[in-house]
Amino acid sequence: MSATVQPPESVTWRVHIDRSMWVGGVRSLMLQALHPMAMWGVWQNSNFQEDPFGRLQRTADFVGVATFGTREEIDALARRVRDIHRSLRILNHDTGKKERLDQPELLLWVHCAEVYSYLQVARRAGLLLTDAMADRYLDEQRSTAAYVGLHAEDVPGSVAEMEQYLASMRPHLRVTEEAAATVRFLMWPTMPENLKFLAPGKPGYFPFGALCYYSLPDWARKMYGALPEVPQPAVTAALRSFRLAMNSVPEKLHDYAFAKPTREMLERARQNLAAEGYDVSRGLYGLRDPRRWKSRKALTAA
Repeated sequence: MSATVQPPESVTWRVHIDRSMWVGGVRSLMLQALHPMAMWGVWQNSNFQEDPFGRLQRTADFVGVATFGTREEIDALARRVRDIHRSLRILNHDTGKKERLDQPELLLWVHCAEVYSYLQVARRAGLLLTDAMADRYLDEQRSTAAYVGLHAEDVPGSVAEMEQYLASMRPHLRVTEEAAATVRFLMWPTMPENLKFLAPGKPGYFPFGALCYYSLPDWARKMYGALPEVPQPAVTAALRSFRLAMNSVPEKLHDYAFAKPTREMLERARQNLAAEGYDVSRGLYGLRDPRRWKSRKALTAA
């Protein structure tokens, strides 16, 4: 068993170590917001209005632990998340009634919008994955869905299943006032404390936020109508340029985008994998290369 939840040999590793994840993460929040109950759940139970970027960071921290952390770390984190979700309620503005936040259908929507955004953005931005690898990624992510309280067998585990699920959800989606505000916030966010030093460059963030918006499916952009349409080939080119630029940022510097506990977890992952026989001389990102995986001797010993 690998020292990390998802081993370097997994497709999840290739997707989640890629810096296109930042676009995928913001895109997923924009997509998730189209589900009224999911949006009201976030709006009523968090400080999203004041700190939408912070929610993205917390999501990134969870995904990081569910990929690069140990089984013990993700089990403990997932338990806390499930306990919090179990205690929260949502006021359904359509019915006037309060409902549980941890309804399986809401958890499923959030999960699917998130992981499919990661996958679609990464592939479009230039990460080379075969169709079989894309299916395997979604199958691997069923275990992540289980951490938040879903049954793995109820979660789409292939691209075809995911497309079918999203098509079935479209009649249930709409742009609420909160969803419209969410898109505006995500294109002009408040910076969390550990990224306050970036505040002077905040106007430069808008092109990033717009890129996330333009990466949404055509039908989702049509529903929002937040920005004028641009040629999609230009969006693809911008995604590829963003990915190339971000993947060139040194790993230790990029780690500062995460909260301190997550940075410490990533450092432990490097140490644990090195102890297992992986070559981490080029960091976690370098482990996308099979030549840096465990040697035959280490595999035999394991």
